[in-house]
Amino acid sequence: MSQRNEDDPVLDAARACVLAVGVRRTTVTDVARRAGVSRMTLYRRFPDLEGVLSALMTREFGRLVSGAAAQAEGATTRARVVEMVVHGSRALAEDPLFERLLDVDPELLLPYVTQRLGGMQKMAVEASRRILADADDSVRADVPPEVLAAGMELIARGFVLASHGYLELDPWAELARAIDGYLRP
Repeated sequence: MSQRNEDDPVLDAARACVLAVGVRRTTVTDVARRAGVSRMTLYRRFPDLEGVLSALMTREFGRLVSGAAAQAEGATTRARVVEMVVHGSRALAEDPLFERLLDVDPELLLPYVTQRLGGMQKMAVEASRRILADADDSVRADVPPEVLAAGMELIARGFVLASHGYLELDPWAELARAIDGYLRP
């Protein structure tokens, strides 16, 4: 992720617009006005509003993935990966931008659940794969790291999307048990 995206007034403006009115009601004009740039300037950087929003989601949710990977400090590879997946999943589920998407524009997430991986999902899989590539004997060795990483993303995806519906249990403790069991030799 480039430094340019970290402190980007256009992406910051897009985030504020989405939080205020949702994705469907956000316009290029609103983003440009809030960012203090002309629409033409915005179009020089992004082909359309979808490009702005895609860059925004990748930046915001990529920060969560990076933060989770950086904080994972378990004693074994399995413990580190479980900690990273749970921390990242919980951070995403509780992120105000993600919550706004779920509340106002949930249909926009459907392609990322059923048809394709988004940038954030790819980052999460790659972060897990990197750790699993040098796994100790706490992780099963019968499956390649990239397959384990993809499997964990599939498991975590359900927890992220549905965690608010299971108030009677601690979904993050259950996710930890699921990932731990999946990785256990």
